[in-house]
Amino acid sequence: MEDQSKPNKIKTIRPETLEFIILYNQLRGKAFSNNTELADSLGFNSSSSITEIIKSRQNIDPEKLKIFKEKYSDYLGGKKNTDKTVVSRNEEGIPMYEIIATASGVEVYNDINDARPVGRMNFPGIEECDFALPVWGHSMYPYLENGCWVALKIINDKKILPGEVYYIEWGDYRMYKRLLASDNPEEVIAHSDNTTEMIGNRLKYAPFTIRIDEIKKLCLVKDIHKKHNH
Repeated sequence: MEDQSKPNKIKTIRPETLEFIILYNQLRGKAFSNNTELADSLGFNSSSSITEIIKSRQNIDPEKLKIFKEKYSDYLGGKKNTDKTVVSRNEEGIPMYEIIATASGVEVYNDINDARPVGRMNFPGIEECDFALPVWGHSMYPYLENGCWVALKIINDKKILPGEVYYIEWGDYRMYKRLLASDNPEEVIAHSDNTTEMIGNRLKYAPFTIRIDEIKKLCLVKDIHKKHNH
């Protein structure tokens, strides 16, 4: 019976599901703000249905994909003169998401896909960035200070420049780390800049390895907006 159950664990992802995931990543933050809004527009019962498709590769109903493409056709190469498109085009800067983020990587916290933008960041040098997140925690101090905002660019091809600081989603964690080359080409070393805080005789923020293929989202830190002390 065990052998018969194993094939059921192999999931076949249909082409329409892959198409939806690609379009979702292109339109998120432009055509719709979060998974709740998208779920309502497509007739899903809850935002978790969208999360299942995007994260767990749950196959989408072809009819839902059709509705999705029809509803957001203006963003997919159709006419560009609707009021909503004009509003979106006039918004300058990148969306800022106030999610609970920790630089220490020890907490499970909110999914950016379920968050609404709390504002927009706009200053020279971040035009190619995709979104901005705050930093909570001290593991990347002094490079990233607790409370500062970081402009991020999504790296879709997962090509890592050793020594640069990235925002990564890995397992159930979201964190900022300086990624260093490992002796194993399939792994990177997640390094914390804060090497002064100790617990006993051990580093509080000790480095650890991560398999590159287990990184769900990789974003390069392009700019930092540090909070001012008044």
